[in-house]
Amino acid sequence: MPFLNLKVSGSHGADTAARLAGVLTELTGEVLGKKRELTAVAIEYVPREQWFVGSVTLASKRSTGFYLDIKVTEGTNTKDEKVEYIGKVFAALEAVLGKIEPASYIVIHEVRADAWGYQGASQEFRYIDGRRSARARSTHQDRDAVVAA
Repeated sequence: MPFLNLKVSGSHGADTAARLAGVLTELTGEVLGKKRELTAVAIEYVPREQWFVGSVTLASKRSTGFYLDIKVTEGTNTKDEKVEYIGKVFAALEAVLGKIEPASYIVIHEVRADAWGYQGASQEFRYIDGRRSARARSTHQDRDAVVAA
């Protein structure tokens, strides 16, 4: 259940926003193993005249910058997965947006499972509930096996 907040310099149409959301959702599922149907993406545009790198606007540099902030549950991804994700996202956004300012950032925040959730339940609750349900199924299957024997 990741949440991705992408800020992009400049103004782009709805088609570009849809492509960006699609690419981010696919890579988040493919590389980080997150459920696509629970991946939320928000895209915001910042005028190039208001985006600075080294005190110089991206308008004067004629480049595009981005900042991706993604939140995932703590401990659900390895260092290797995060490194691969950062590399693939940068390349994918460059393919959609064109020349990208090197000082464009991807920040993966790992949030404790008890500190966030969706549909009114924390991720930790979902884990505990899933474990409880698995034990109940296992106990039920063991009883069925004894009865069948």
